[in-house]
Amino acid sequence: MALSVNPLRVSLSRGRVIRFGMTKSSTTIPACYPRVRATLALVALLGAAACTPVQGQHSENNVLRVVPGSDLAILDPIWTTATISQDHGYMIYDTLFGMDAEGRIQRQMVEKYETSPDGKTWTFTLRDGLEFHDGRPVTSEDVLASLQRWGQRDAMGQKLLSFVEKWEPLDAHTFRMRLRTPYGLVLESLGKPGANVPFIMPKHVAATSADKQIDDYTGSGPFIFKEDEWRPGEKVVYVRNTRYTPRADPASGTAGGKIARVDRVEWIIITDPQTQANALATGEVDLLEMPAFELYRSLKRNPDIQMLELNPFGGQNYLRFNQLEPPFDNPKMRRAAMAAFNQDMFLQVQVGVPGLYRTCFSVYPCKMPYATTTGMDFIANPNPRRARRLLEESGYSGTPIVLLQPTDVAISAKLPVVAAQLLRQAGFTVDMQPMNWQSLVSRRARKTGWHIFITNSPGVSQGDPLANFSLNAGCEKAWFGWPCDPELERLRDAFARAGDEHERKAMAEQVQVRAMEIGTHVPLGEYVNPVAARKNVKGLLPGPQTMVLWNVAKQQ
Repeated sequence: MALSVNPLRVSLSRGRVIRFGMTKSSTTIPACYPRVRATLALVALLGAAACTPVQGQHSENNVLRVVPGSDLAILDPIWTTATISQDHGYMIYDTLFGMDAEGRIQRQMVEKYETSPDGKTWTFTLRDGLEFHDGRPVTSEDVLASLQRWGQRDAMGQKLLSFVEKWEPLDAHTFRMRLRTPYGLVLESLGKPGANVPFIMPKHVAATSADKQIDDYTGSGPFIFKEDEWRPGEKVVYVRNTRYTPRADPASGTAGGKIARVDRVEWIIITDPQTQANALATGEVDLLEMPAFELYRSLKRNPDIQMLELNPFGGQNYLRFNQLEPPFDNPKMRRAAMAAFNQDMFLQVQVGVPGLYRTCFSVYPCKMPYATTTGMDFIANPNPRRARRLLEESGYSGTPIVLLQPTDVAISAKLPVVAAQLLRQAGFTVDMQPMNWQSLVSRRARKTGWHIFITNSPGVSQGDPLANFSLNAGCEKAWFGWPCDPELERLRDAFARAGDEHERKAMAEQVQVRAMEIGTHVPLGEYVNPVAARKNVKGLLPGPQTMVLWNVAKQQ
């Protein structure tokens, strides 16, 4: 195999010039020169766009270059649950409430709130100085429109909206929410840090149908998205929002003062793990959000690099069935597949570094309050013989199972390979289809043409029966895979109405038992994915959220 390199002149950030291809014809680099090939790949991916400073605008210490966990193709964080889109949302939008590093809900855009004695009326007042990127003030009408759209897509938002009788603006800064019955998770819903996050958008943007992606990215947060510099597959650019008024509180998790300490943030899209590591080692980029696990030891040995475990709850892997598409419209078929899966095998192949993964036989992350093993026998005790027996009993006809594999996201790419092997051992015919992550995100939104995808989320996104979107069994309103089960929805409602924490834990356990009976999804274990950053990057915030980049600075 050979690599063809067209004539190319590249200026790097340190003023060096490298010229490739000295004739009109292309130059061929044989496969036996891996270091040369790796260098060329790095140059091709970073190039002048990634490495050349913005002339006359920013010094190097005011530009933070980050390699995100995947490419950004969907810019609407309400339309999708993709983590990268939530990361994007946190860059440009703000929220009414946030969650601090200890998991407590704190006021963010809200200055004060009060509840009536019967718990059915909530009144919120926004803090002064809130503006959108275009200079318009943030008003109560913007907030209510944003919450209405969010509540149509998000599992926790849907549940909150089912309790809302009416909400109305009282004035430009104050709005009221009236509930049919008391609901104990109002603040937890409005301050949730995981997908989908209730970001506040201008009213005219939030008026977009929940089934359609927005096309106006005017935000309310500490950074501004530079749409004119966005190059899908190459680079995403944000600049400091000079109009943003941060809270006076210290930054913590997704709460507190969101102070942009750099003028410019560039997300550099590099899909090859080794090329990512090379770029970090040479200082061409400052941070890797999700470095490949196989590079963990070498990155940790580098004296110029720090490995930071920022999320105390880690991440959770899970497999999702398309319950509208045969054969997984049959619950017996789903149970057969569940019996075949072995968490430890998935984790060893995905992570393989002791201390960075753990089996967890719960639909709720094992370090969170509602974790329980009740009803998880199929997951905790994989049994290929039982899987084959259930498959025979279900009347499986040999229909090929279309398994989607994201090839450009290191943390997920190997999981479908393990799933395919285990499913075939159980007697399934498997058609594993490789594609990039953004293609998978679009593909899974279609109700036909696929059977299984595997993904992962920050643990906080799966923490309880309402936040955990995989447990939504609301048919058309459910997350991709669309389980439809009135009994599971009744149990989730009971959790929402529970009067105390003891009752909530009991209901969370019943939700888990029912979810595994009908096979909403399959938990595949947990992991910790440390962020890798240059030693001069300071201020990265620990907390139960996806990557946030306010409070982050580069030292000389």
